[in-house]
Amino acid sequence: MNTHKLAVLSNEAQEYAPLIPALLPDNVVLDCITTEPGDVDKENVTILLADPDLAALVIPQMPALKWFQSVWAGNRPLLALDRQDYLLTAAKGIFGVQMREYVFTWLLHYSRSVDDYAQAQRNAVWSPPGYARLQGKTLGITGAGSIADALLPVAEVFGLNVIGLSRSGKPKAGYTAMYTQASAHEFAGRCDFVLNLMPDTPDTRGLLNADFFSALPGECVLINAGRGSAIVEEDLLFSLDNGHLKAAVLDVFNKEPLPATHPFWQHPKIKITQHTAAESRPADVAALFADNLQRYLSRQPLMHQFDFTRGY
Repeated sequence: MNTHKLAVLSNEAQEYAPLIPALLPDNVVLDCITTEPGDVDKENVTILLADPDLAALVIPQMPALKWFQSVWAGNRPLLALDRQDYLLTAAKGIFGVQMREYVFTWLLHYSRSVDDYAQAQRNAVWSPPGYARLQGKTLGITGAGSIADALLPVAEVFGLNVIGLSRSGKPKAGYTAMYTQASAHEFAGRCDFVLNLMPDTPDTRGLLNADFFSALPGECVLINAGRGSAIVEEDLLFSLDNGHLKAAVLDVFNKEPLPATHPFWQHPKIKITQHTAAESRPADVAALFADNLQRYLSRQPLMHQFDFTRGY
C-alpha cells in the first residue's frame, strides 16, 4: 500500500485542525496543519490542502507533490509559477447557496426600491416611491458555470428570464439564450441586471468596459461577484456618472483590500461588500477534500480539476 503525506497550509488552520484528521485513512500521514509555510515538510509532502497564496510560496520547493486541493475557487497566485506538473483541484460546488442568497438580496433590493423607501422614511414622506417586479425582467450572467446553476431554480420561481455569456456559448438548461464574448453587445442590450461570475483569465480581464456598459439599458444594475479584473474601473465610474448604469454592487476588486482613498467607497451608486458574497468555509472545503481524497486514492477522476491552459 502506497503511503501519502498530507500538509494543510491555511490562514484558517485552527478551523481545519478538528476536521481533517478524522478524514484520513491509514495510508495518509498528516504532516501538519499550519498557517506557516516553513512548517511544511516540502521534500516529502505529496498532498497539499491550502490557501493558493500560501501554496504559491511552497510549491516550487515540493518535488514530491502530486495533488493540491485549493480552498479557493480561483487560483491566480499559482498561474505565475513555472511548475504545473501536479493535479490541482479547485474549491467548487460549495458556493452555490451563499451566492444565491447574495444575488437575490441585491436583485430584490433594487427591484423593490429599498433605498428609496429608506429615504422616504428619513424624510417622513408618506407618498410611496414605487417599485418594480422581478417577474419578466432579464438577468444576464457572465460566467454561466456551476455557481450560476444554483441561481436558476430561484430565478424560475421569481419569473426571471435568464440569459448567459460563456466561453463556448453552447445552449444550457435554465437559460433562454447563450452568448459568447463576440456577441457581448447583443447580450448586454437585453439585460435588466448583469451578474458577473467569470473567472480571472486573460480572456475575461477588462471585458466589462466602456463598450460593454454603453450597450446596457440605462436602468441596468451590475453585480460583480466574480473577479475584480473583469471590470475596467474608470469605465464603470464613467458609466454610472453618465446614465449607462443605475447602480453597481461590487464584491471583488482589482486590489484587495480596496484602498480607503478609492472613489468606489464614496460613490452614491455603488454598494461594496468586501469579498464576502460566497466564502470558503472550512467545513465545506473539508467535505469536498474528503470526497476528492477517496477519488485520488482509488485513481478515479477528481472533482473540479483545474485546467492550467484555460486558467480555471
